[in-house]
Amino acid sequence: MVFDGRPLRARDGDSVASALLAAGVRVTRQTPVSGTPRGPWCMMGACFDCVAIVDGRRGVRTCMTPAREGLRVDTQRD
Repeated sequence: MVFDGRPLRARDGDSVASALLAAGVRVTRQTPVSGTPRGPWCMMGACFDCVAIVDGRRGVRTCMTPAREGLRVDTQRD
C-alpha cells in the first residue's frame, strides 16, 4: 500500500484506516470550507471522516476498504 507516495505495510485483514493509524497517519482528508484535518474516527463506516482518494476514486471510506499490496491512497483535499 502507498499513502501520499510513501510505501506502508499492512497486515492481512487490516483496513486501510487501521494500517494508516498503525503507521502514525492521522489525517486522510481536509474539510472543504475550513481545511480542518479529519481522519479515522468511528472505524465502522458511519461517520465518513476517514474518506480519502483510493486508486483515483474520491470519497472512499478507508475504514471499510481492505488494505492490499499496490493500493494507492492519497489525502483528499476537498
